[in-house]
Amino acid sequence: MALIITDECINCDVCEPECPNGAISQGEEIYRINPALCTECVGHYNEPQCVEVCPVDCISLNPDVIESKEQLQTKYQALISAKK
Repeated sequence: MALIITDECINCDVCEPECPNGAISQGEEIYRINPALCTECVGHYNEPQCVEVCPVDCISLNPDVIESKEQLQTKYQALISAKK
């Protein structure tokens, strides 16, 4: 699954620089996560870094984007290949 930022976000700016895939950006009111770029940090870290640093715990699994760890790994590989 990709992650999603809820409306509890306080725009503290700590999650965006932690995302190794550049999936987090400032939305109109709160930060948002692009599910096409979110791998839950699979391929980079053992745990999603945005979740680790969020002071208000407003980042959770996106129920609309269901992916297995294998699918996240495949997405990570595709993102890395696209950067080359």
